[in-house]
Amino acid sequence: MDDEIFFKSAQRLSAMLDRREISSVELAKAVIERAKQIDSKIGAFLSFDEAKTLREAEESDARRKKGRPLSVLDGIPVSLKDLIAEKGQPLTCGSKILENFVSPYDATVTERLRAAGCVLWGRLNMDEFAMGSSNENSAYKPVANPWNIGCVPGGSSGGSAAAVAAGETILSLGSDTGGSIRQPAAFCGICGLKPSYGAVSRYGLVAFASSLDQIGPMGRSVEDVASLFQVMAGIDKKDSSSFPFRKPNYLAGLSKFSSLKRLGVPKEYFQGGLDSEVRKALENAIEFYRSAGHEIVEVSLEMTKYVMPAYYIIATAEASSNLARFDGIRYGFRSKATSNAIDIYFKTRGEGFGEEVKRRIMLGTYVLSNENFDSYYRHAQKVRTLIRNDFMRVLGEVNAIIAPTTPTVAFEFGKKKFDPLQMYLCDIFTVQANMVGTCGISIPCGMSSTNLPIGMQILGKPFKEHEILSLAYEFESAHGCKNLHPKI
Repeated sequence: MDDEIFFKSAQRLSAMLDRREISSVELAKAVIERAKQIDSKIGAFLSFDEAKTLREAEESDARRKKGRPLSVLDGIPVSLKDLIAEKGQPLTCGSKILENFVSPYDATVTERLRAAGCVLWGRLNMDEFAMGSSNENSAYKPVANPWNIGCVPGGSSGGSAAAVAAGETILSLGSDTGGSIRQPAAFCGICGLKPSYGAVSRYGLVAFASSLDQIGPMGRSVEDVASLFQVMAGIDKKDSSSFPFRKPNYLAGLSKFSSLKRLGVPKEYFQGGLDSEVRKALENAIEFYRSAGHEIVEVSLEMTKYVMPAYYIIATAEASSNLARFDGIRYGFRSKATSNAIDIYFKTRGEGFGEEVKRRIMLGTYVLSNENFDSYYRHAQKVRTLIRNDFMRVLGEVNAIIAPTTPTVAFEFGKKKFDPLQMYLCDIFTVQANMVGTCGISIPCGMSSTNLPIGMQILGKPFKEHEILSLAYEFESAHGCKNLHPKI
């Protein structure tokens, strides 16, 4: 099974398409058939339009026949998390409140994928409105981890990670507000990049927390992630938070290793609460970099203990504001048990939102109230500045930071769902990059004794994705983790 077409990397498939060893239609049919066979066990897809996907694959084959592919990813299936707009396709955000909503336009990243010739394949399951760390909060169905279907895949981009790991797609897009790309990538044994804030347009991304959200690529290898990021990244006039920066050739720069890099290991990330097998895998990875000639230094991120409290004030406040638009009046679900306008608003939101979303809306509304705004929200923003200053101080001393992605491997369904504080701590190592606005990548670095993937996180300076991609590629090239696949 490991040699099946749906487990090959996008780069290898692109070469096969160039040599006419396969066609894009054959590739599309392979992932479609794979999804039909196993997605009843995984639950990665909320919907898909098979006819549209095959039509796009036929168009790609026609371009290649003329010798005019649009990019290295022309003809490669890419699946979208169901909060990224694709014209004419469902846009549910994993929520009942948008269960029948169809997007009237494309997100900027969707337009860029089309311009590169990517074949758009399906709408991926997720925690409702990206609020969750286990993909148990979807209004439709949970997503299972392909390595053990009794375990969660991580969240909120659990469908994006599981679909790639299980061979139901070749590449996917997720979104990362506090670790929602990196954490499921770690749990499912794939690669996931959280770009710097402003590096990828958020236009067409349904917002959870606007100052924290970023769309990012997920794939089976660092090369695949780099090639997809190349297509996505860049300034967009439709997004006021989009930032102009020099975009290098990420794929070509992967092999530019440097023995002069200083890599920081934050002592706060290796204290209590870190699983012993995760710790051992990270220690081995750190030793690899040391033996490769990199300088390893212990660093201290002194503000780490304040990251989670500040994050959950800011994130819930922004969620409360962003989700106010879902009121049952303009679009989406509307409660039938209503007799007046007030009923429509309250009952629609009460019935349409899930428990976790309602919990965060209430928390956010509380901290934004007149009597609490200064003592909570404004204070959290000041703390955020201190967190950023602390993080940038350390990144001024080192080229990148090596850390665990998650404190444990994937856990069983139901283990943390009813304990929100324990669930929130799943993101304890990933939230900081969102608060700072910098880039981070998770790559597989080992397997646990229970045959579950372990992820390593590499954090870099803002808009230095090429540096962390290169470091990730160096590790991946020396290890076989990208060639491991779950048996389903």
